[in-house]
Amino acid sequence: MPLYASFVDVGDRDVQNAQELASIWGEVRSELEEHDAELKESYAVLGSHDFLVIFEAPDHEKAFTSALTLHRHGLDCETMEILDTDDFASIVDEI
Repeated sequence: MPLYASFVDVGDRDVQNAQELASIWGEVRSELEEHDAELKESYAVLGSHDFLVIFEAPDHEKAFTSALTLHRHGLDCETMEILDTDDFASIVDEI
């Protein structure tokens, strides 16, 4: 299944404390599964974004629906398809 990465920003979401923010990942995981997607990894990030979320989805439509799940939780995100560097190397070798 294709992999997708979302750079997530808390933005204007009203968060009372760090525990509240951390607790949404369980809800996000469940909702992604409802869209036939699977949360593979999530990281807190130092820098221009707050979190990095990596998930699998069977196609672009399910990936789009999954990205909307993050928006429903008041999170701003930029989602893109990603490719393992080993797979990328084999594509480059074919050119």
